[in-house]
Amino acid sequence: MPILDLVRDLFPMPRSITGAGLRRTLERIRRDIPLEIREVPSGTRVLDWEIPREWNIREGLIETLDGRTIVDFSASSLHVMSYSSPIDRIVSREELAAHVHTLPEQPDLIPYRKSYFGNDWAFCLPHTTWLAMHDEAYRVKIDSDFSLGALSYGELLIPGTESKEFVFSTHCCHPSLANDNLSGIAVATALAHTLLSRRSRLSYRFLFIPATFGSLAWLAQNESVLPKVQHGLVLSCVGDPGHFHYKRSRRGAASIDRAVARVLAERSGPFTILPFRPDGCDERQYCSPAYNLPFGCFMRSPNGTFSEYHTSADNLDFIQADALEESLATILDVVNLLEADVTYVRRDGRGEPHLGRHGLYRALTGQEGAGDTMQLAVQWVLNLADGHHTLLDMVEYSGLPYRQLMAAAKAAREVGLITVTD
Repeated sequence: MPILDLVRDLFPMPRSITGAGLRRTLERIRRDIPLEIREVPSGTRVLDWEIPREWNIREGLIETLDGRTIVDFSASSLHVMSYSSPIDRIVSREELAAHVHTLPEQPDLIPYRKSYFGNDWAFCLPHTTWLAMHDEAYRVKIDSDFSLGALSYGELLIPGTESKEFVFSTHCCHPSLANDNLSGIAVATALAHTLLSRRSRLSYRFLFIPATFGSLAWLAQNESVLPKVQHGLVLSCVGDPGHFHYKRSRRGAASIDRAVARVLAERSGPFTILPFRPDGCDERQYCSPAYNLPFGCFMRSPNGTFSEYHTSADNLDFIQADALEESLATILDVVNLLEADVTYVRRDGRGEPHLGRHGLYRALTGQEGAGDTMQLAVQWVLNLADGHHTLLDMVEYSGLPYRQLMAAAKAAREVGLITVTD
């Protein structure tokens, strides 16, 4: 299934951090991968936070007193501020003005707004629409409710031959925003679908979570899992036409940081490596000091850096199928490199093996970079296979392309010259 098709299916669903729209989103993902849907009851303490009441919305309208509809939630789930209180009454334009969000600098767009901790209501609409509203009073209706329900999130664990985990996390709580929300969901789903079809060394865990609340809930309830986490990536804004950006983990030089930097450096095209900052997406939760997990954030255009961000312009026309596919392929390259990132040791480290006698020349025929460079890759592997260097160390030490070192290590292992050591 093309990645963009999942984005199209999910786009109209009215998501928030809780509620029916979020559950519908997770159920749709579960049609493609065997997702487990978890529920954390309202009021549950998760670290220093508390799971809020569940919010559901059915309708949101601004009408003239003669019945003409000006704003309709059914036309765009951005039209009502997330977690708005219910209301159904006539208000003056002056009172309504205190409950309207627009973007004067982008007058034709609808902004995205949320207020999880207030007891308020609001509508979001184009500034041009607001300027054209001259009536003295309007009828406003938001049919919403709060209940002692639950926060929902999706989780999938794909076991490997080792218990060490590579965790992928993406937020799934924004309403109709294609790049900032749905692109990460769709690429993560496609990646999980691919990994389900093959045998892996690492175990892979996928988290589809409401931002902040979801990661805090998962961390609070899974502290026994955290020692297994070897690598982590938050996926965000991976469908736009911008070049790749990677935000390092708090550690700064974790294997995930090194692997992503190496993969991006060997691609064609520009990229940017960003230092860790304690803001942004859920990586700031995974990288909080008591956890300090090796989590980076993989993006194309970072949050807040493109004009479509958190507006109705972040729609299905903004993201590109080719960008989604390229994001998936690049992340798969990172997965493949870290799958191969084990520590090797020579069975006999005395001198240089006779490559021809061990059939290595034949084994390397047809490999990418076959010839002198491939022979050099084998020599690097055989020299650094001392029980102290991983494959990623070898790549960085030699300066050779990681695919060549991977092929050289595979060939040397197949003929029995090296073995994997703990």
